[in-house]
Amino acid sequence: MIWQASERKIRSYLLNIHHREGRSKARFFLAHGYTDATWHVFEQALRQHPVDNPIAGEEETTYGRKFVVVCKLQTPDGRNPCIRTVWMVEAGADPRLVTAYPFA
Repeated sequence: MIWQASERKIRSYLLNIHHREGRSKARFFLAHGYTDATWHVFEQALRQHPVDNPIAGEEETTYGRKFVVVCKLQTPDGRNPCIRTVWMVEAGADPRLVTAYPFA
């Protein structure tokens, strides 16, 4: 399985402080050293997140199979916070990132 995190999802949503729904996430990830200019570093960390951490939950939805992964994300500042990533798998496709956010 190859975990996919699109450039658009990362740059336009998770690192965009002007995005209505993503701005708080962007502040969090920017504060941990990710930047729009080095978005590919964030992409690699997100793709590694489900490899390094256990799947905390999964369920079948009308959109496909949803996976939730919780805990440490490797960050440029070395603090490696616990986050939650949500992934969707449609029939015959690799998992794609839906969202990522801090996990309290």
